[in-house]
Amino acid sequence: MNLLVSMRYLVALDEHKHFARAAQACFVTQPALSNAIRALEEEFGSPIVRRGRTFVGFTPEGERLLESARRMLREETLLKQDLSSVSGQPQGRLGIGVVPSAEPVAARFAAMLQARHPGITPVVRSMSSQEIEAGLDALTLDMGLGFIERVRPGGLQTLPQYTEHYFLVRKAGQLGEQGMRFGAPIAWQEAAALPLCLMTSEMYNRHIVDGAFAEAGAQVRPVLETNSLLTLALSAVGGAVSCIMPGALVGAVRAYRELEARPLSGPEVRTSIGFMVQTKERHSRPLEAALTLAQDAAWLRHAAAHSGLLHA
Repeated sequence: MNLLVSMRYLVALDEHKHFARAAQACFVTQPALSNAIRALEEEFGSPIVRRGRTFVGFTPEGERLLESARRMLREETLLKQDLSSVSGQPQGRLGIGVVPSAEPVAARFAAMLQARHPGITPVVRSMSSQEIEAGLDALTLDMGLGFIERVRPGGLQTLPQYTEHYFLVRKAGQLGEQGMRFGAPIAWQEAAALPLCLMTSEMYNRHIVDGAFAEAGAQVRPVLETNSLLTLALSAVGGAVSCIMPGALVGAVRAYRELEARPLSGPEVRTSIGFMVQTKERHSRPLEAALTLAQDAAWLRHAAAHSGLLHA
């Protein structure tokens, strides 16, 4: 069997942690995938997979082979993109992992990139900060958009895009004339006394929000938690709870006339959002085009204008 095909099966098994789901993702039968993995073990003379009743994990030898498999597949992808691209017209897919609070900005970025370079197919995935960093390390993502304050020094190249700050969003006493009403600032301590919907604890956004409440000397017990932006927004539309949103999300839901947004203060919370990419890997043609756009002054003005920052 073609070595690249077997390597693709190995990477799929790592991504799905399950033989049947990995086979389904590769459009082959489970026995075909399992036989390919066993053939790799025979070829390299070492066990690759730790097996139980289900997939358990990889042996140390399997982890080394998995790393090589990722690099082989990445080089194959880069070569195909180079050969299919002509000067100024990059071709290929671009994997972008984005934290939920930055999804509106990432959607605009991906659409603008695709309009500028029709040969690029952005693939935008909503992920936690940890998942983005793991995806960049594993070469399953080309770039991420998230909280650059998390990035360890020297670990990833970062490109700051905008500064995020926070609003209390809830149902307004009266409808806005053309969209969401913007009210006077409200203290974090005052907001803590309201019935709140917050992001779940594994999201870095929640870490920031909890830190702000702690700095304000307030204890908060949300009545509703979610990792879904749609649920976060619609919980406020329902009128029973308030929620805390960064400016990018406020900008995305400002058409709701029944909502009001009030900037949170005491403390003033600011977090830097930016793109991040691997520093030690060769960039693909689509990634080079994306990084050029990310540093374009016109795009940066657009990102700031549509992140809710102008509505404070």
